[in-house]
Amino acid sequence: MFSTSLKSQFAAIQTPPRWIPSQPTLEAYRNLLSPESATGGRFLRFFMNSVLVSTTTTVIGLLVAIPAAYAFSRFRFPGRNLLFFAVLVRNMFPVVVFLIPLFLLMKQFGLINTYWSLILTYLTFGLPLSIWLLKGFYDNIPPELERAARIDGATRFRAFWSIVMPLSTSGIIATGIFTFIGAWKSFLWPLVITTDQNLYVLEVGLKTLQFTASARNIGIVMAAALLASIPMIVTFFAFQKHLVQGLTAGGVKG
Repeated sequence: MFSTSLKSQFAAIQTPPRWIPSQPTLEAYRNLLSPESATGGRFLRFFMNSVLVSTTTTVIGLLVAIPAAYAFSRFRFPGRNLLFFAVLVRNMFPVVVFLIPLFLLMKQFGLINTYWSLILTYLTFGLPLSIWLLKGFYDNIPPELERAARIDGATRFRAFWSIVMPLSTSGIIATGIFTFIGAWKSFLWPLVITTDQNLYVLEVGLKTLQFTASARNIGIVMAAALLASIPMIVTFFAFQKHLVQGLTAGGVKG
């Protein structure tokens, strides 16, 4: 993908293909990122839409998943197991099953072609996994630590904030990464719910770039795909240590 993005329009389609371009050029990136070009303005808009939607989904998802997972882990209440099972049931069905019901629901609330239609739906798809991951992590934090803080006079919230939250940093970061990547790479639902090109996210925008007259050069499409992959790659390598710690700590009990 990177090699093709450095080729000229004709070199990109020559046969047999060459891994290393004989005359590398940044023309595809200039055409893609230049605000004056037709593809440039659109790509930057798609990119910012994905950043906005994915970041908002991650923040709200963690704000909901953290207390929900903690409640499932620490409290015993009627219907707890049934409710937790109901949370996980959503993951048993493919996304396509929910397209029509969610579309009708968003239409009823007047959210078609809005950022909130994407954010709320991403939360629907991502929260079950987030709650499940964090619950497994909280199960491995000894409740005795909180009891000791309560004996010293701390409230339950203070014990949670001062004891549990610092110990669960890796799990929260790992969950946040999964939520961000899940929202960033989503394609089918944004394709269904948004018809305004100003609201297109990157995955849908890349599809439209393939049919743009100035983007018929396959090098531009490859450059766009490469730039769309960079945030996920950077996020993974930046938090790789926390990701591994969060998954291993939450996956082993005791």
